[in-house]
Amino acid sequence: MNLHHLKVFLAVAEAGSISAGAERLHISQPAVTREIRDLEASLDLRLFDRLPRGVQLTEGGLRLFDYAQRIFSLERAAERDLRDFAQLEQGELHLGASATLGAYLLPPLLTRFRAVHPQIFVSLEVSNTDVVTRQLDEGRISLGFVEGPFAKSDYAHHLLARDALLPVASPHHPLAGSTALKAERLQDYPLYMREPGSGARVSIEQAYQAHGLEPRAGMAIGSTEALKRLLADGQGIAWLSQRVVERELASGELRRLPVQDLHIERELHVLWRLGASLSPAPAAFLQLSQMPG
Repeated sequence: MNLHHLKVFLAVAEAGSISAGAERLHISQPAVTREIRDLEASLDLRLFDRLPRGVQLTEGGLRLFDYAQRIFSLERAAERDLRDFAQLEQGELHLGASATLGAYLLPPLLTRFRAVHPQIFVSLEVSNTDVVTRQLDEGRISLGFVEGPFAKSDYAHHLLARDALLPVASPHHPLAGSTALKAERLQDYPLYMREPGSGARVSIEQAYQAHGLEPRAGMAIGSTEALKRLLADGQGIAWLSQRVVERELASGELRRLPVQDLHIERELHVLWRLGASLSPAPAAFLQLSQMPG
């Protein structure tokens, strides 16, 4: 028994005769008769009683009729569901992002996406680069947004932007009033950093080491916002994204330290699984993330 057998059977059952079923299917009457005979032979069961005018379902035919109706109803539902899925009328979008991207770059993108595709359910988990790549590996997210270094050969990726990390401190910090500084002067004060696994931390460590400095963390904080608040103690220094401290620098809550000989910049990327076909929702969001504005 196959779907074609069932389609012919259902047409004959609903039409009430071989000839009417053939007309409905736009095939010849002998072809319909042959299909019904083959189906009955495969089941070893008579499905129709032949009457002088038309056919009538047997008890076995009535049982199969119920299944056939449900099967083709499911087929139509599957077609509708997949059509809606392809046209972004329904579906889900699961994203992961490291702190700066999750808090500052993605919210306006999500607002634009939801305005166009309000039926799509969106989830965003903000963590760090290590966690995001692990989520991608496990198939828990479709797209990952990361800052700093990652294993580029392991993922399909697209460069979104470059982001400067600025040395900042409280306006009450001893170095806050300096007009020019060398990076080695920072070594005299606690360095506040993100937790291990953070892309920002890796960028800072690599830049320090390339400059012949040792990045000694005085604190490791899992939240960029908490890290900014901790600088208020007037002791620590942090390298933070320009996007993250823009408001605090403008208000005077934080002060940019004028380090002349060390500049730290990291890349912001969107990643997806290498060789994977993106579903319509993540594909549309990926395209949106690559558009200006």
